[in-house]
Amino acid sequence: MSWSNLVDIVAKLRSPEGCPWDRAQTHTSLKRFLLEEAYELFEAIDQADPAAVKDELGDVLLQVLLHAQIASEQGQFSIEDVITNLSDKLVRRHPHVFGEVFAETPEEVMVNWDAIKKREKAGRERSSILDGVPKELPALMRAEKIQKKAAKVGFDWDHTPEVVEKVKEEFRELEEAAAKGEQAELEEELGDLLFAIVNLARFIKVDPEFALQKATAKFTERFQLLERYAREENLDLAELNLDGLNALWDRAKAHLRKNPHA
Repeated sequence: MSWSNLVDIVAKLRSPEGCPWDRAQTHTSLKRFLLEEAYELFEAIDQADPAAVKDELGDVLLQVLLHAQIASEQGQFSIEDVITNLSDKLVRRHPHVFGEVFAETPEEVMVNWDAIKKREKAGRERSSILDGVPKELPALMRAEKIQKKAAKVGFDWDHTPEVVEKVKEEFRELEEAAAKGEQAELEEELGDLLFAIVNLARFIKVDPEFALQKATAKFTERFQLLERYAREENLDLAELNLDGLNALWDRAKAHLRKNPHA
């Protein structure tokens, strides 16, 4: 199966003789599917499952082909234009590979990359250095990108302990808001705390989005083991008090610590 065969298959799906579902799609209607497929790819990568990664990469590629086919039907651009544009960009943004610029470390590469992007975007209508971060990004990821943009002009903390103190300060303000019981203030202070935690994540070089995903996965694994213990002992979770639930939770936690791949 060749690349051209795949492009022809997608074009056929979108044709009058093709699939009613595919024909009905637009750039807008497909947005959620691209996001879903990307997250399914993340999951396959985290599971270290090559067969699943291969399958999910195909699903992501299908979304790219569908968007390009829609654009081609509207006379805007084709998948070949997408490939040409990407090829030119990769060469242009890697002068240390395809040109005579020197860059030995990933950090040096990023300095060059940012400078090239800045030149490419010169003249485009942007009123703020924070422009260009999609509002549709997950909140933690968007906060991190916004912070990084601000940091490029020096609006940032100098040292990690300063960020830790900011997190503590925001937590104290959340506690004060909780004591008052005003929902709007609680929401604002919780947002400030989360934003400060994202700042801390940047300084300790941890991706906050993936860190939270891992924490959620860990909780899910422990809770499902808790449920299994309850079934084995004919216990109804809804009838257990907190002490009973915590006993099962501690048992599940201890088991998974001793058997991390159980």
